[in-house]
Amino acid sequence: MLNQTFKFNYCKTDFHGEYWTAEKGKAVVVIVHGLGEHLGRFHYPVAKLLENNFNVVAFDHFGHGKTTGKRGHNPGYENVLKSIDIVVEKAAKLFEGKPVFLYGHSMGGNAVINYFLKDSKKLKGGIVTSPFLRLAFQPPKWKLFFGNIIKKIAPSITLGNEVNSAYISRDEEEVKKYVNDPLVHNKVSPNFSLVFMDKGELAISKASTLKTPMLLLHGTGDKIIDYKGTKEFSDNSKMATLKLYEEGYHELHNDVCKKEMMEDVINWLLLQL
Repeated sequence: MLNQTFKFNYCKTDFHGEYWTAEKGKAVVVIVHGLGEHLGRFHYPVAKLLENNFNVVAFDHFGHGKTTGKRGHNPGYENVLKSIDIVVEKAAKLFEGKPVFLYGHSMGGNAVINYFLKDSKKLKGGIVTSPFLRLAFQPPKWKLFFGNIIKKIAPSITLGNEVNSAYISRDEEEVKKYVNDPLVHNKVSPNFSLVFMDKGELAISKASTLKTPMLLLHGTGDKIIDYKGTKEFSDNSKMATLKLYEEGYHELHNDVCKKEMMEDVINWLLLQL
C-alpha cells in the first residue's frame, strides 16, 4: 500500500490531497469528505477499498483539514464543484486508463450529487453516504435569519454548525476520536450551510436527470441529515440504488454497521465494472 500526498492551488487556496495505490488497482475512487472534518477520517473505507484492489484519492475541502483558508468557508458553490473536478482529473492522470468513481459523504455527498447532475462524463459511477440534501433538525430561526443577511453582505462570517458530536456514530470510541481530532472544527459560513441547503433541495427536484449509476447509503437513525430526503432523491431517479441501514447514525463508515456498509460498497463497485 503506497500512500503519497499532492498539492494544488485554486482560488488562492493551497489544497492538500493524498492518494493510495492498490497492489492490483482495477479502478480509482475519489473520496469527498463532509463538513467540519477532513480526509483522514476515512481510514476504514480507504483500507477496505485498497484490500479489494481499488486505488483511492482524497482531498481536504476549502477551509478544512490541511487545506488553507478560513475554517468552514468557501468562495462559492461552483468553486467547490470545480475543486472536485480538479481532483477527478488528477485521479485520472495518476491512474491512467482506470475507471473513476466519486464517493461523497454528507456535505461532500451534496457536492458529489450536484457534480453528477451537472456533468458525469468523466465518471463510471458515484457512491454517496448520508448526503446533505435536507437537515434532520431545524436550526435556530435567528441563525437562519442572520445567515441570510450575512450571506449577502459578509458571506465569510462563520457560526457554530449545531452538530452534536454524539450523533456522529453509535460507536463511543469513534465519537471520542471525532471530539479529540485537532483537524475537526464546528465552524460554518452561509456558503457551506444555507447554499448547500438550497442545492440539496435542487438536487432532489432534478434527480430524474441523473445519467450515471449511483449508490445511495443512509442510516434511518441519522439525527443530522434526514434520510427521507435521500429516499426522495432515489425515488425520483432511475439511476440511483438506495440502501438504508436500520438505526444507522450519520457516519456509516465509522458506525457499528461499517463492515456491512463497505461490503455493500465493494459489491456495487464490482458490479459496475
